[in-house]
Amino acid sequence: MMRALILGGTADASLLAAEIARAGIEAVYSYGGRTRAPAEQPLPTRIGGFGGVSGLADYIRREGITHVIDATHPFAAEMSRHAIEACADADTPLIALERAPWTRVSGDNWIDVEDVGAAAAALPEAPANVFLAIGRQHIAPFASKPQHSYTLRFVDPPEVDLPFAADVIVARGPFTLRSELEMMRTRGIGWIVARNSGGGGARAKIDAARSLGLPVIMIARPQLPERPRVESVTDVMQWLGHSARLGA
Repeated sequence: MMRALILGGTADASLLAAEIARAGIEAVYSYGGRTRAPAEQPLPTRIGGFGGVSGLADYIRREGITHVIDATHPFAAEMSRHAIEACADADTPLIALERAPWTRVSGDNWIDVEDVGAAAAALPEAPANVFLAIGRQHIAPFASKPQHSYTLRFVDPPEVDLPFAADVIVARGPFTLRSELEMMRTRGIGWIVARNSGGGGARAKIDAARSLGLPVIMIARPQLPERPRVESVTDVMQWLGHSARLGA
């Protein structure tokens, strides 16, 4: 009998969970545990890590998981690598639900960088108002540029002191173009640092930056080993349906 494991935490993962529940497929939804009040899902849910590759492989075997869907954030590279290795160890099919990255359009002013450290280095030396749209676990390198005034936005209030002074917005997306424009204008944002997450839910800040003519330091996605990959919930459901028809 099919029993799927969704490695979630994204809007796409929630859409997938709804479709899987509607189809009557037995499944478990897993949150990584970074968010203190995660959104409810229509499936049995677990929260927290697995204990590395071996822990995830053990969980897959113990819980009778037949299919794993990696629907984590495109920058959750460690979890994705663990999923690749654990599924190989447990001989369990894996597919990644990975939204397409954003690409430049006319009017975008992007500075492409490879990682967060390079993003901090790319900021100007002159003081500026900077919107860091990168998640709280990635902000430490920006302590090297204390001359800037930083605006951060988190789903939950920070539990520990930040490595530099910042204006923190606590809010849960998705955000609209109108709200992003208002935020940037009100705070006098001059630079934006963003990860190339892709998808529509987080794109409003990129569209707002284009409208205002603001530079965006765009952090590239981490490189991962090759794995089966699709871009839509429909594709995942077709993959599961094909497996079911084959008796897998």
